[in-house]
Amino acid sequence: MADRNWIEETLRNYEAPLIRYSTGILGDLEKAREVVQEAFFRLCQQKPGISDRLPQWLFRVCRNLAIDIIRREGRMESVSNEHSLSIPDRRPDPSSALETNEKLDRITRLFQGLSENQREVLRLKFQNGLSYREISEITGLSESNVGFLLHTGLKRVRERMEALQSRRSQIRRVK
Repeated sequence: MADRNWIEETLRNYEAPLIRYSTGILGDLEKAREVVQEAFFRLCQQKPGISDRLPQWLFRVCRNLAIDIIRREGRMESVSNEHSLSIPDRRPDPSSALETNEKLDRITRLFQGLSENQREVLRLKFQNGLSYREISEITGLSESNVGFLLHTGLKRVRERMEALQSRRSQIRRVK
């Protein structure tokens, strides 16, 4: 029974972040749900002890399954971050979720133009709160490469934010 409770708790804690992450890779919510379902099926088949590295394991399995789907379909689709970031989290307060989704929509627009790797590590870091080491284990990139991608991605996002603020200031002056 303890195993079942552990699986249910893991599902509650990780299902929504894994679906968002997988949707970001696949650009398709239904396929992402299938990937996450398969990941949890595989988790149920694991021996005890995986809990030490559970988040990394789950994200890595979802990543690999999503990449397998892309390869199987013989095409690389561009990631629709707008869609992946708008998947609702299981939050008790709907107004907080709405506010968060609005912020994420704004952030999504800022992510346009970043490389796939930059978007992926930014999602893993800021959407899922993972460390450089955990991101490295999930993506197969070195920790220093993860740091570089985060640094350059954030720098580019910051530059776009400053440009938007500058445009807004100019519009206000004209009015």
